[in-house]
Order: sequence, then C-alpha cells, then structure tokens
Amino acid sequence: MKTEVSIIIAFYNNLDFLKKVLSGFKRQQFQSFELVIADDGSNEEVVRDLNKLIKTESISIQHVWHKDSGWRKTQILNKAVQATKGNYLIFIDGDCIPHCGFVKEHYENRKKGTFLAGRRVHLSPRITESLTTDRIEKGYLEHPFKLLWDSVKPRPRTKNAEKSIYVGSKAIRSWINSKPKELLGCNMSMHKSDLLSLNGFDERYVDPGVGEDIDLYVRARQAGFDVQSVKNIAIQYHMDHGRSDRSDQERNFAILEDNRSNQVTKTAFSIFST
Repeated sequence: MKTEVSIIIAFYNNLDFLKKVLSGFKRQQFQSFELVIADDGSNEEVVRDLNKLIKTESISIQHVWHKDSGWRKTQILNKAVQATKGNYLIFIDGDCIPHCGFVKEHYENRKKGTFLAGRRVHLSPRITESLTTDRIEKGYLEHPFKLLWDSVKPRPRTKNAEKSIYVGSKAIRSWINSKPKELLGCNMSMHKSDLLSLNGFDERYVDPGVGEDIDLYVRARQAGFDVQSVKNIAIQYHMDHGRSDRSDQERNFAILEDNRSNQVTKTAFSIFST
C-alpha cells in the first residue's frame, strides 16, 4: 500500500508518553500513513528500548536521531522531513495523543498552497495520570463531557476542554474556524512540496519557546500561503508535564524579527538550502 501521509513526531526521552501517543495512532480511521520519530538526542537506553518497541508495532515507523547537543528541534525536524515517504506531512509532538479522526481530518482537508493549523486540549495531571495505552486504544479521551467535567473541577484542571468537541457539521466548522490561527508545531500539516518551497524549518532556533512554528507561519504567509484553522476538527490531547525553561527568548525573537522584517520566505539556514 502506498504511503499517502507521513506523520512526524517530535520526541525526546519520554518513552512512556510516546507509547500512549502510538496507542492513539492505532485507532485512526485513516490508516495509510507512516510515523517518523524525530528524536532530538534521546539517551542510549531510550533509543535501545525504542528500537525494540518499533519492531513490535504493526504501524510503519522510522526513527530519525541525532546526538544530543541541546534543544535542536528544528534541525531534527528537517532531517525527519528528509526521510519521509509521503507527499503530505502532519506534525505532532511526543506528548500529544491524537483523536481517532486526527489523520483523516488533516488529510481530507488538505489543499495545495494551504497550511492547516490545529489546536490542543491541555489535560490535567489527574487525567494524564489516569491514562493507559489500553484506555487510549478504547477511546477513553474521546468523550468530551469527561474533559469538560474535569475542566470545572478543582485546580489543576483540564484547559481548553471545549476543543475536545468534534464538530462534523460543515456549516459549524466554517463558522468556528472563520478567524485565522497561527501554526502550532504540535498540530499542523501541509503538502511536503509547500514546506520544501520554504526550505523547511529555520535551524538557527536553538532555544525552546518561540521558534519553529511561528517562524514557519510568518514565512508561509509572506510567501502567499493560506493558513486554515482545523480547530474542533483535527483534535489532540496534550499530556501534563513540567515545562522546559523558556525564560531566555531574546535570540529567538531576534531571528523571528529578522525573517519578518526582511520578508524572508525560504530560509537560508536549513539542510534544504544547500
């Protein structure tokens, strides 16, 4: 079967979370896809265990890794793009579980010259801790009232629970997604050729925070691409965990401003630019 879609999962060390993400992909309504794990330098033990896991999975999985030299997400994403077999790319993070219609909706709403921008539900610690691979495969998260109820419980609670409601009506979809949205790196998709026309991700970003997604959004818009929201359509659930240090954003903002003010579309700082 031809691979229609390549799904790139940004990953670093948390194999327990990744197993839960894979459980979400096992229940997808659309199955003609491969997974490409973009591993930003996981340690030797995790890599060994991950390769063992890949051999047991029925899903087609590639593992793209580079040595840990700090946060180098944009670099490993470009390497993962280089390894993909599909003509359509979906990006997700290794701490985000997809709804069963996630791949189907990204693929069916694809359009040449358009980047799709999804959103995510932020699960509370209590919901995150209750998750098992078996529960996920049985659709535990796909009952929005469970998450809506958790969103009004004592803090810390689920945030953006309303984004867990799957909307099937075309009219309602059009209405709730009428306002433009910026790209979110954990839930976005595009034709590979469109991404490559921008030379992929700008590899100068070496700090977490402002970076690979907003920069791509700015350059895509400057190149004349449309960005279409798929909120409440391509749904995903973000598992709770500690945040990386994002206090030093000065370098990131300087790169972003450079690309914005100079109307850059194709970055010169990418493996695709050589």
